[in-house]
Amino acid sequence: MNQSQPSGARKPQSDNAHEGNVPARLPFQEPVFLVGMMGAGKTTIGRALARKLGWQFVDLDHELEARCGVRVATIFDIEGEQGFRKRERAVLDECTRRKDIVLATGGGAVLDPQNRRHLRSRGVVVYLRATLDELYRRVERDRSRPLLQTDNPRQRLADLITAREPLYNEVAHLTFDTGQLPVAQTTRILLKQLQNFKGREATP
Repeated sequence: MNQSQPSGARKPQSDNAHEGNVPARLPFQEPVFLVGMMGAGKTTIGRALARKLGWQFVDLDHELEARCGVRVATIFDIEGEQGFRKRERAVLDECTRRKDIVLATGGGAVLDPQNRRHLRSRGVVVYLRATLDELYRRVERDRSRPLLQTDNPRQRLADLITAREPLYNEVAHLTFDTGQLPVAQTTRILLKQLQNFKGREATP
């Protein structure tokens, strides 16, 4: 893949772009897909990154909710996790075909092998990583997380990290530690890393 931005590259427009600001450019044309645990900052950082690029931001869970007309938690209650994952797979397949988007996936989207193939082959995948303590601090009061409605949500979160982290590492082209910096600063650092990205073919 050519590492420089083609002179005839698209100039995407989005409602997320600041009026009057020139969108940042990336050295590749593929969309950006964010993976990681709940609480890693995929939605917050993804929306800020899309704004800088002048691209559309898509939150996979929100997209699924809009199509179903109910919250993710309700889908879990009615159809169970298996039913939710089936719906998630179909929406992810459609969303990963779009151009000029930053897509924030659900934390468990990587569990499905087909999802991993679509993510890895159709875009540049960034694993947003955070420590267990940081993740728990961010989600401990969030009652909209069906998988954390247990007697010991911190241990449940730790178990999910253990199960999912190898899959995040498998699918990711880049790994980015979110840390505790403000969102604006975190997004600037991530954008710089993406601008220095050598291309998917250079990633094992």
